[in-house]
Amino acid sequence: MKVVGIVGSSGSGKTTLIEKLIPIFVRRGLCVSTIKLTHHDLELDLPGKDSRRHREAGAREVALIGPKRTQIFHEGALGLMDVLARLEPVDLVLVEGFIEAEIPKIEVYRHATGKPLRARHRGDLLAVAADAPIADLHCPFLPLDDAILIADFLLDRVM
Repeated sequence: MKVVGIVGSSGSGKTTLIEKLIPIFVRRGLCVSTIKLTHHDLELDLPGKDSRRHREAGAREVALIGPKRTQIFHEGALGLMDVLARLEPVDLVLVEGFIEAEIPKIEVYRHATGKPLRARHRGDLLAVAADAPIADLHCPFLPLDDAILIADFLLDRVM
């Protein structure tokens, strides 16, 4: 499995870019999965539901298997590599966040956020996708509004 990080400050457009990249890769015959880092606590099963009751009773993991999808609840945070090891093999995994992970990555940047680039000096930074050119950039600049160009760049560099 090839893994690429999409990193950047909050509000930079990481999720929007991933939403645009997935169908491009799928149309090109790739099987894609995603992982998203959140800084918010996850509470996805409702009080009183069987899965919640299992967790509250002390189960380390609870799997819900339905006719169209499966959800696994794991008590405690897992690291990126732990989650990658558990995923079904695919061609490409897009990882949103995890800026410190040692994986090839693209930083998404919007000048309007007023925040500095976060991965500018990382050795695993492939390019910066931004809404306007950036001075003194030591890696390729990709126009943020051109998802096809970004997809082509990733396919050339990672696949």
